[in-house]
Amino acid sequence: MIPLMPVCYFALINLAVVLLGYVFVRRQMIWQSWVLLALSIFVVHLVFFHQDAIIRMLAIIVTTFTAMKVIAVAECYKGKPLTLGFKQWLVFATGWAGMRAQPFETLGGKPLPGAWAMIRFGISRVVIGLLLILLAHKLVLLPMNHQLKYVLVSAVLLVALSLILHFGLLSISAGGWRLQGANTYLLFRQPATATSLTEFWSKRWNIAFSEMTSVAIFRPLKNKVGSAAALMLAFAFSGLLHELALSVPVNSGYGLPLLYFIIQGMLVLFEKAMIIRKIRFLNNAIVASLWLFFWLVVPMPLLFHEQFIKQVVWPLAGLHVF
Repeated sequence: MIPLMPVCYFALINLAVVLLGYVFVRRQMIWQSWVLLALSIFVVHLVFFHQDAIIRMLAIIVTTFTAMKVIAVAECYKGKPLTLGFKQWLVFATGWAGMRAQPFETLGGKPLPGAWAMIRFGISRVVIGLLLILLAHKLVLLPMNHQLKYVLVSAVLLVALSLILHFGLLSISAGGWRLQGANTYLLFRQPATATSLTEFWSKRWNIAFSEMTSVAIFRPLKNKVGSAAALMLAFAFSGLLHELALSVPVNSGYGLPLLYFIIQGMLVLFEKAMIIRKIRFLNNAIVASLWLFFWLVVPMPLLFHEQFIKQVVWPLAGLHVF
């Protein structure tokens, strides 16, 4: 059971972020929005400091996403009149994982096409994810090498949880809002069809994060420090946000998620350099798939480090590491 007081504090903090955020967005108060982000995360971290790692993770993630929306929308509407009413802002800030508020400008209109297809897709992924969790429970019982079992079960659980959340619940959410007239979209767009890391990170995987880093980091810095430096800073910022989500809740693995995203950023720059030099080594489909799989998967223990797996991933699936 979660004590009542931390939950109340959490609700008040996020309510304050949403209400203050709307003021900041209307007045295009950019640096104040960054202060709000840092302060809200710090306070939530203190409030949940002695709670279970899963609860700490969820509280930090929700607060981070809510506060980042203030920055993203303030940047997006900078120099433009705000066409987002308070009700629309409230729904966007509390009920949608994406970082672009424009889809909610049409909230309350006629249902948009494709909604039920998204909902059906999401439900199917939730079902598959739950089946994979059941498979993981069976795998734990098999007689095999402990290290091999740990790696195998952890991989199955990571895929299962991603299917449930990223491809399941978020797709259902997108479809549900389209039924309400909001022009929402899938945040994970067939990542298996990506042919390069550049395409994977910018167009296929977690569009909310790419929207966030593009609007809040890359675009404001591009003309000041150059495209390459701005891109690396965007990846580094993504790494820092993953530190908050994956390292801080378990108080371990600091620096590893950041390193993972630094590596990804360097590889994306490498791909861009090869294209500029007209060295298209990724034109071959098999080579492109191997390149993508290798650099996403092999460094993945940096991202999902041991203590996160043990304190969050296994317990979320109802398992205890042997």
